[in-house]
Amino acid sequence: MAKGNTASRTLVWILLALLFVGLAGFGIGGFGGTVRSLGKVGGQDIAVNDYARALRQEVQALSAQTGRPVTVQQALAVGLDQQVRQRLVTTAALDDLAERIGVSAGDARLAAEIRAIPAFAGLSGQFDRESYRALLDRNGFTEAAFEARVRADIARGLIQAAVAAPFAPPPSMGRLIYAWAAERRNLSVVRLTEADLPEPLPAATEADLRAEYDAHPERYTTPEARRIAYAALLPEALAANMPVDEALLRRTYEERLAEFVQPERRLVDRLVFPDAEQAEAARNRLDAGTASFEDLVAERGLTMADVDLGDVARADLGEAGDAVFAVEGLGVVGPLPSPLGPALYRVSGVLAAEETPFEDARDDLRAELALDAARRAIADRIAALDDRLAAGDTLEDLADEPGMQVGTLDVTPGMTEGLMGYSAFRDRAAAVTERDFPEIFQLADGGIAALRLDDTIPPALQPYEAVAERVAQDWRAARLAAALAARAEAAETAIRGGASPGAFGIVDVLTGLTRDGFVEDAPDILVATAFALPAGGVARVVEGGYAAVIRVDAVTPADLGSPEAAMLLAAFDAQIGQTMGEDAFALFARAVEAGTPIRLDQNAINAVHANLQ
Repeated sequence: MAKGNTASRTLVWILLALLFVGLAGFGIGGFGGTVRSLGKVGGQDIAVNDYARALRQEVQALSAQTGRPVTVQQALAVGLDQQVRQRLVTTAALDDLAERIGVSAGDARLAAEIRAIPAFAGLSGQFDRESYRALLDRNGFTEAAFEARVRADIARGLIQAAVAAPFAPPPSMGRLIYAWAAERRNLSVVRLTEADLPEPLPAATEADLRAEYDAHPERYTTPEARRIAYAALLPEALAANMPVDEALLRRTYEERLAEFVQPERRLVDRLVFPDAEQAEAARNRLDAGTASFEDLVAERGLTMADVDLGDVARADLGEAGDAVFAVEGLGVVGPLPSPLGPALYRVSGVLAAEETPFEDARDDLRAELALDAARRAIADRIAALDDRLAAGDTLEDLADEPGMQVGTLDVTPGMTEGLMGYSAFRDRAAAVTERDFPEIFQLADGGIAALRLDDTIPPALQPYEAVAERVAQDWRAARLAAALAARAEAAETAIRGGASPGAFGIVDVLTGLTRDGFVEDAPDILVATAFALPAGGVARVVEGGYAAVIRVDAVTPADLGSPEAAMLLAAFDAQIGQTMGEDAFALFARAVEAGTPIRLDQNAINAVHANLQ
């Protein structure tokens, strides 16, 4: 029953997230007409607004995941709406089952669940009926409707808890997984380079390079580009001509004096003791040379990170400040008082005082204040520029605005130079169509821009002469990769026959390599290949320009009797059991759904999609 309580409470919170987050900008009566049901699953209705909220929430989640706005049309194109409908249908089928078999939550259980929700707490931190009623009312729900939803959710959670109760995996399963995961390998790796080839690579002829160019036109073809016309006003363009009052410069310098006048600071470690006697005894041992500061720290059960105060000023150390800052150079002082008790202080570094006079800081302050003034000036011009575009001015017409940049960009995937360095500009450039009119939008640094799609430039094969140097590099890289692969094959055969790996190049010896291990500069297939080999096994690893031969020198099996193994085996068993339970519930829900009549109204679905766009 405890698991049922946890599952149902989790589902209540999911329900609340759908209700109170998804409702933003979309009221319960968002469709206004008589269509209120998306369809029926058994005896359960799927409300139109439930579908709309769930779909909007998924679109927002996808936008956050991709880092750019996702339209409803794009979401529909990738089938997001089908996933949302499937989830709602499954939920409704389980609700229908709960009703048919008589699984329900009593009033006491319902009240306990609702009272436990912090969103309904008042100023005292306890459940408050007025807060409860007001929050539901603001979001278009009656108490009866909301409580019916929570009651159904609890019942569904009880069914889930009963079906997905922890399964016991076979006793050997966890041991097999741990034995596989914790096995280790010792390897000898011979990384082959051009210096290890028996003969130098031949020089390419003109015919070779022409053949390379003709064989791989895709390498030398420019990608499709979007020709974007733009107008942009950036703070830097205005800052140079923005007046900055001398009095403001001096006032800003004084207000931020702590940035320009830095007192001496020291890197300090502080080791606190329970009483003065223990602190004095530790200091005596330090002076006698029978213990180091690190030894004293370890004896207190601490690490150096625990006693590190970082760089501190005299005032930061309180009563101990004068004594610590009186130490010449590096060293230990104390015992001295601290907020935690008597302590030894070690000075491990001295940062000299720094002072930047107003005259030296003036130019930087002026540039900073001018940029701030430029941002404010740009913000003040947004409405006027919007009006000009709305009245029919083109982007080119905005060139008469002081500081405005007007031009065109051929935008290709992955561009981040110039204006394409702004995420807002990249997103607009990717989404704009020929039907869109230019409009002002803001950039992250306070600048503004507007853009227009003028043309789409199809991919084009670049002339040989324009890419000849790159063709030569590609030809040589391909020949080198082929030569290294051939050398690796020969080395593999020889090493299997008993030859020493060192006869073919420098040998790197790796010990204790795990399945999730990493070999610097090597492709991932090296580790996978190593763990497919027995002790003494030899194989070549060739990928791209990488070529190596590996030999497994030793295989160390997992220690199934270690404390770490016992802990991990218990975690494996719990995780396997939970996964089996989740799979069982998924199959159960699918079977329930298959046996429940389902009817969806396509017109209602289309109405939701149209309303959300």
